[in-house]
Amino acid sequence: MTEDLSPAERYAAARTRAAEQATALAPFRELYDFELDPYQIEACKALEAGKGVLVAAPTGSGKTIVGEFAVHLALAEGRKCFYTTPIKALSNQKFQDLVRRYGADKVGLLTGDNSVNADAPVIVMTTEVLRNMLYAGSQALRGLAYVVMDEVHYLSDRFRGAVWEEVIIHLPDSVTLVSLSATVSNAEEFGDWLDTVRGDTEVIVSEHRPVPLWQHVLAGRKMYDLFEESDDGRGGRREVNPDLVRMARMENSSPFARGRGRGNLREADRERERRQRSRIWTPARPEVIERLDSAGLLPAITFIFSRAGCEAAVQQCLYAGLRLNDQDERMLVREIVEERTASIPGEDLNVLGYYEWLEGLERGIAAHHAGMLPTFKEVVEELFVRGLVKAVFATETLALGINMPARSVVLEKLVKWNGEQHADITPGEYTQLTGRAGRRGIDVEGHAVVLWQRGMDPGALAGLAGTRTYPLRSSFRPSYNMAVNLVEQFGRHRSRELLETSFAQFQADKSVVGISKQVQRNEEGIEGYREGMTCHLGDFEEYARLRRELKERETELAKQGATQRRAAAAASLEKLKPGDVIHVPTGKFAGLALVLDPGLPAGRANGHRGFDQHDGPRPLVLTAERQVKRLASIDFPVPVEALERMRIPKSFNARSPQSRRDLASALRTKAGHIAPERHRKQRAAAADDREISRLRTALRAHPCHGCDEREDHARWAERYHRLQRDTRQLERRIEGRTNTIARTFDRIYALLTELDYLRGDKATEHGKRLARLYGELDLLASECLREGVWEGLKPAELAACVSALVFEARQADDAVAPKVPTGPAKVALGEMVRIWGRLDALEEDFKINQAEGVGQREPDLGFAWAVYMWASGKGLDEVLREAEMPAGDFVRWCKQVIDVLGQIAAAAPSSAEGSTVTKNARKAVDAVLRGVVAYSSVG
Repeated sequence: MTEDLSPAERYAAARTRAAEQATALAPFRELYDFELDPYQIEACKALEAGKGVLVAAPTGSGKTIVGEFAVHLALAEGRKCFYTTPIKALSNQKFQDLVRRYGADKVGLLTGDNSVNADAPVIVMTTEVLRNMLYAGSQALRGLAYVVMDEVHYLSDRFRGAVWEEVIIHLPDSVTLVSLSATVSNAEEFGDWLDTVRGDTEVIVSEHRPVPLWQHVLAGRKMYDLFEESDDGRGGRREVNPDLVRMARMENSSPFARGRGRGNLREADRERERRQRSRIWTPARPEVIERLDSAGLLPAITFIFSRAGCEAAVQQCLYAGLRLNDQDERMLVREIVEERTASIPGEDLNVLGYYEWLEGLERGIAAHHAGMLPTFKEVVEELFVRGLVKAVFATETLALGINMPARSVVLEKLVKWNGEQHADITPGEYTQLTGRAGRRGIDVEGHAVVLWQRGMDPGALAGLAGTRTYPLRSSFRPSYNMAVNLVEQFGRHRSRELLETSFAQFQADKSVVGISKQVQRNEEGIEGYREGMTCHLGDFEEYARLRRELKERETELAKQGATQRRAAAAASLEKLKPGDVIHVPTGKFAGLALVLDPGLPAGRANGHRGFDQHDGPRPLVLTAERQVKRLASIDFPVPVEALERMRIPKSFNARSPQSRRDLASALRTKAGHIAPERHRKQRAAAADDREISRLRTALRAHPCHGCDEREDHARWAERYHRLQRDTRQLERRIEGRTNTIARTFDRIYALLTELDYLRGDKATEHGKRLARLYGELDLLASECLREGVWEGLKPAELAACVSALVFEARQADDAVAPKVPTGPAKVALGEMVRIWGRLDALEEDFKINQAEGVGQREPDLGFAWAVYMWASGKGLDEVLREAEMPAGDFVRWCKQVIDVLGQIAAAAPSSAEGSTVTKNARKAVDAVLRGVVAYSSVG
């Protein structure tokens, strides 16, 4: 109310408005038809003030607005902005968004295999492209003012995360960095590191979701809220829905779990329990979509952690007769799809399953996963955003930043295959997946629905849903290519210093600070304990050492004795036969027993295969009390011998109470009067041990042995020793964490020096070649060029060889050798494996460990035959049938082969030096870049 303000206040407000109108932010805000959030305004103001920014906010909250403001500033200043993303699909999407806003002449796109308007002032690119430009000293970096790193939390990725840190460290100081991240719990720590390596960086964290998210569990036909608000007088707390807790408890208490007590339930109680159980089941996929549709919760994304599962889900919905689109929508879908796929030949459409895919789209149902043709995926994304696809079944790759918000997100399971094993999804993954629910400006609220699964723990689910943030952990490791590029630009010493500025080392050093403080406290404590154990008669530390050595020797001998007794007992059990009467010395079933089965481990005579070799014999016996039990080695602390022999009737049935009763009676009659032989306790080994005698003599002769306060001193000495041992462990931890990155770099530098890639502070000719090769197998590729392995190969043969550098089978199959081209290509592939073997041995010598993310994995020949056929001109149908691979995977691997072929063409010796590799690599690119590979959209 301006009339309530004094003239001075009105004047000040007018001055503030005028100042705001003079900023670059004012015209930028007018580009949007909604008000910017406070955190977006704060970040934009910091950016305009010349600061770098780290913005951490939930998925779907609009943090890319800050990145777009950096684009706006660059264009207003007549300078450049690079907008980087982790995946090509996201680059394509951002490229289209910026083209719509600023025009095609101002925006370019650079991904590994595509270049559109590369001289534009604003270029969208994958992070790897920018890293390569930095190492190559590209002219495109001139005039660069801003770099936006979208999804910067990707630096946690153990395969590609290092690239983000390389870019952050190596960008010129004049470039302002805009880092956009999901909500992470250690944003301040990451911001501190950015402040250290990039200068003044403002950290802006927002945990507010613009669209509230409701969590549900769908069991049977009913949708339950995961949480219920409980008003306990303290403002209300979120408690797990007691209905879900009751359901889980009821499901876990099976009819057999309550034993005989169940027979006492009244018929009415049993009937009520049956009815309750009948309401709990995991609904089928079509049921889920129908339930969401009836509740007005579509469009929905259902995350299924399997490509085959996504395709099967679409088929199940089609077979169930689901139709989510009306006639007008069906016609519009067909029109859009036919327009987007017009360039694909008819024969290829049949191979790609086009007509089944189109039927699903017309009904408003689709799959979305990495195995699909990129064009098909992009059509699904477009139709979903336009509301023409209402149900998408997707793998988790869709959660990586692609702009496909939905009203609801469904999670079928909370377990996924992580490449090595089935593991529970993490709070971070749950947050990322459910973050898609709720469309800003469209939905009042978003909904996350988890399907009820047998054995579900509602408390654990509430823990996932309640953990909104997760820590950002660096995955940075030096590589061969990185080492060569750094040494060539900065020399060895400066390169080492640069690597020590990585976020990985920053985190390691920060964790060391706390340990160092603990070491200091321990050292003070050690000094105090040393004073407490001081004895006026002599050196009590020496006396305490003698006592400790004596105790350790006695413990060692006791363990040896126990091991020998166990071995003797196991040996005696191995001699038992069916019909032997024994006396079980201890345990719950101690007393007389008849051996029914000696229970020898697998591989022994008459072996019982139900038990592991390490368990030892586990005899099955009938006790005198008519119980049939399988005993374990713990029941026999001493050796056992047969007291008597009995014949076991052939008609004996261990499950028959009458059989057990009769045989137990015969056992008592036969051997009940025999008293078990008492096991004599053997003389302790310590009594005859010379070392123990020596230590005891030394103890008694020590001056401190006669001290009146000896036991008080001994207690202080024990504390002194324990704290000293703990301190040494802490010091070893500090040593292991300090300079870890630099030590790895030193080992890589030594290996590259050995192979003549580096000499002192400079790269050799071979090193400069390696500097142009990026990828997991950079050193192997360089060695192949060096040894001329690919000389004389035809383009298709070269493509087959290069595929071994990039391809990795989703699931290793060692049972069948992959099919490879014959002739020179087969010889060259064999040479590549031989060179890898030599490098692998060398890495072992230099202690370069693949498990730590450094080193060369074995080349995978699994794609060689498929890319050879394709580059030789074979049809898509024949190639996909031979490759047994989805079209999307085939296209993706072909594009990676094209990318590396381009690198090899640039790095190989020139034709003037007599090499054919450069010429044939370019021909191979043209041979592979055709058909579905060429027309799979911009990225």
